Amino acid sequence: MEEALTFHDPHGHGIVAILSTPDGPTTRLALLCHGFLSSKNSVTNRTLTRLLNERGLATFRFDFFGQGDSDGPFEEITTTLALHQTETALDLVSARGYDRIGLVGSSFGGLVAILTAAQRRDIACLALKCPVVDFAEELRLKFGSEELERWQVTDTIPNIMGGPDRVRLRYGFYEDCLRQIAYGPAERITVPTLIVQGEQDECVPLHQSRRLRDALGGPRRLELLPGADHQFTGGEDFRQMTTLISDWLVTHLSVKREVEDI
Repeated sequence: MEEALTFHDPHGHGIVAILSTPDGPTTRLALLCHGFLSSKNSVTNRTLTRLLNERGLATFRFDFFGQGDSDGPFEEITTTLALHQTETALDLVSARGYDRIGLVGSSFGGLVAILTAAQRRDIACLALKCPVVDFAEELRLKFGSEELERWQVTDTIPNIMGGPDRVRLRYGFYEDCLRQIAYGPAERITVPTLIVQGEQDECVPLHQSRRLRDALGGPRRLELLPGADHQFTGGEDFRQMTTLISDWLVTHLSVKREVEDI
């Protein structure tokens, strides 16, 4: 069963979400954070919802500020604002009685998930799909110095997801990213954490995931899929990625247990 709802972040922005529950009762839930220029109804989020509902877990997916159905112009999004919205979402599902919560983040949502998990004690496990750890570095590598200068002057960037038109985004987003690099916060994360990334990822540098793995303070596992790109466009790559994440969540939300560091 799916319930559409709207909640408000600390700044009063309306955030649109969907709570999806399995047939039977459960207090186990995965909170899904989508990627940049995406939405709560991404193919990854919908597939994970189906897989997890079938195995008795609820999911909660929502649109970040300015994306999907949520309030706000996208050009004003920041990592800090997305972090505040994720914390509010966690408070909401906790108030509804969910007490075994896993946090899932895709790309930009992975950065938000890491930062959130580093400062919460109500998260049982973490699953990250090609997570951005240092978005400022990724943007510098992708754009180069001339494009960064153009961004500062025009408050627009190329569509990093491949679209032809430039995207309005304030340069303050980059400045905020410089303050939200996740390697240090990751050291405070002690819950089991899975990282899945394609070795052919054209957006997020592989060294970020390897450094993240080394920085994490608890049990962790890094899975690099040899032929996969950032979007896991290959059918088998996508199936493997979603299976790894759903298996991880089912395992670590089922019982409290110690996990071997892999």
